[in-house]
Amino acid sequence: MTQGSNSIGARIRSGERSFSFEFFPPKDEAGEVQLWQAIRDLEAYAPTFVSVTYGAGGSTRDRTVDITGRIVRETSLLPMAHLTCVGHTKDDLDEILGAYASAGVTNVLALRGDPKEGPRAEWTPTEGGFQHAVELVQLAASRGGFSVGVAAFPEGHPSAESLEHDAEVLVDKARAGAEFAVTQMFFDASDYFALVERVREHGVDMPILPGIMPILNLNAIAKQGELIGTSVPAHVVDAFAGLQEPADIRAKGIELAIQLCRDLLDGGAPGLHFYTLNRSKATREIFEALGLS
Repeated sequence: MTQGSNSIGARIRSGERSFSFEFFPPKDEAGEVQLWQAIRDLEAYAPTFVSVTYGAGGSTRDRTVDITGRIVRETSLLPMAHLTCVGHTKDDLDEILGAYASAGVTNVLALRGDPKEGPRAEWTPTEGGFQHAVELVQLAASRGGFSVGVAAFPEGHPSAESLEHDAEVLVDKARAGAEFAVTQMFFDASDYFALVERVREHGVDMPILPGIMPILNLNAIAKQGELIGTSVPAHVVDAFAGLQEPADIRAKGIELAIQLCRDLLDGGAPGLHFYTLNRSKATREIFEALGLS
């Protein structure tokens, strides 16, 4: 994997497949230990980059800055910090971007973000803040020195008027300065390729990395998917029919994730972005089964 640039956009466009891992700021000391164990475990795979999320309503601002800065200082990994518009004015966002730059973090994922009540709650912009993620993309790009990524939604954002309109929003972000996109989790490769095709029809060739979340607990994934607008296809649900033991369900989920990854890579996806939930075991199992280690 290309390690010669500190720009994620440049690394992805280098032609080599991108493989990346996502973490979230922990809530307590035990979670902190778990997070850093996962980071150390996955560092050995020399990913293209790792990302650190930003809590709903901007609730983990300081911890996201701290974790990404520590990754810069203490590991060989290239971190990308998430940043959302929720709860922040334009000046706040500019200040946070400055804090990232001071910590040596020069890659950001620019998001509108979800209200504290969740992604399906009514969106109300902060006074003095931004209405749309594209405005945050413009701000980050205008500062210079940042490689800016954005979110993409194979099945459309829950608030999107249509799949076509959702693709147009992504195209606008690319034209505003976004260099790459990372998708929400999904479970059918055809949804990903259809999104890519919709974007390409607008003449935009921005790389779109598919986001991978293995199903280790079917009920939990179904509930999360309902919240964020991701469906669990019938053929996926059927694959778990008759399975009762958690270990069997987990094994089937890993098997399905491996096949999804293979389908995506065989179809030309520029890489894979793994949602780790701050644990490394399932991610490592998938990575090794794909022969990527």
